Amino acid sequence: MSDPMNVLAPAHRRLRIGDAWRDAASGATFAVEDPATGKTIAEVADADVVDGLAALDAASTAAAGWAATPPRKRSELLTATYRALTERSEEVARLITLEMGKPLAEARGEVAYGAEFFRWFAEEAVRVEGRYSIAPAGGYRILTVPKPVGPCVFVTPWNFPLAMGARKIAPALAAGCTTVTKPAGQTPLTMLFLARIMEEVGVPPGVVNVVTTKRSGAVVSALLADGRTRKLSFTGSTEVGRVLLRQAADNVLRTSMELGGNAALIVCADADLDVALDGAMVAKMRNIGESCIAANRIYVEEPVREEFTARFAERMGALSVGHGLDDGVNVGALIDEASVTKIDELVTDAVDRGARVVVGGERPAGPGHFYPPTVVVDVPEDALMLRAEIFGPVAPIISFTSDDEVLAKANDTEHGLAGYVFTRDLQRALRFSEGLDTGMLGINRGLISDPSAPFGGVKQSGIGKEGSHEGIHEYLDLTYVAIDLP
Repeated sequence: MSDPMNVLAPAHRRLRIGDAWRDAASGATFAVEDPATGKTIAEVADADVVDGLAALDAASTAAAGWAATPPRKRSELLTATYRALTERSEEVARLITLEMGKPLAEARGEVAYGAEFFRWFAEEAVRVEGRYSIAPAGGYRILTVPKPVGPCVFVTPWNFPLAMGARKIAPALAAGCTTVTKPAGQTPLTMLFLARIMEEVGVPPGVVNVVTTKRSGAVVSALLADGRTRKLSFTGSTEVGRVLLRQAADNVLRTSMELGGNAALIVCADADLDVALDGAMVAKMRNIGESCIAANRIYVEEPVREEFTARFAERMGALSVGHGLDDGVNVGALIDEASVTKIDELVTDAVDRGARVVVGGERPAGPGHFYPPTVVVDVPEDALMLRAEIFGPVAPIISFTSDDEVLAKANDTEHGLAGYVFTRDLQRALRFSEGLDTGMLGINRGLISDPSAPFGGVKQSGIGKEGSHEGIHEYLDLTYVAIDLP
């Protein structure tokens, strides 16, 4: 393993508030660990409510000036951020691997993906339009004027520490909103690095504020209770999302919520199995399986179940597990010990109920939060892993014999974020597209995330869309003006 790069100076491990990098008001800090070793790699400022409100002060003070900034200027600053991230992609990728655990190749992919949100919304910033029309009955004109929502609070997760922040900050800035971001306590360094880059390219003070804290509940609650906050965007579990929605209701905040998933991946007997295997590996193992759109349940039609399972297990078993900075590693460390324990308990529960482990299934000895790629078959319907979001490298395989059967099983969940179907029958693909209760669906494709496409779920997987042309509208209010004109 190569030596870690010191890509974030101590001065930039503090809170980014307004035009300054500050210590927490209390002087408190917390440790950030490398999940592959358990060793501390940095100490960052641990904000409290006072710091959070100071960040909101800065965002509120900057709001009017940023809203009045010409769209072309906002666009140019977003483009500059895209270029800076691209030029410094190796630094950012190494930082992601060190604090989150994913292999370096995956981290490089995240940097490219996250940077693309800045390029996409740089292009959208100059295309925000209202409309002018004659009232149907005549006598006056209808004018609609889009305006920035106002100061936004973002709560981002640890699994994509750059991309999840970029997916929120880029459209907000394009629309003319200022921001306060609270990154996950496990992975704050990447968001601080992004704030540093945006400062360097010339984004005005107060437009992008970052508050790192281990006291998330108190800090976020105070921000949502303050009348100056006008928008909340959260990516994380459904359980936490419900809590934040209740808090947001008190001030009737605009919300975008990208919550948990329980994606079904369906392999039909008529599928091209090579394509299905490639897609299943991506859908299951991207980001070590720590993804809300990861294939959580793999349903395989009975005639091809045995062949698919054998070939899939062979591929899973061939993956190399280790520190994400080591050459040749395919599967890095999980984020923390709690994640490993949860996954181990899900596998044990399934086996206790009659399932069988084909490959993996036992955590290795030694330091770090590792779990091997695992395939489990004969999984009964009452197994916890079919209900819980696994969030790791474990793939349960379940057989099916009819489309109606697998549709009923796939939809039998409170979640509805993503799904995947592999079939060469166009009509069958369309039936699944209409029948599956998901906000996103991949047909013969395991990778569906794209900044130009609307990302979001249905049911208890969220509210609103991120990315795409639709994404900027989450940060705009619309004023209707009636103009008398006989």
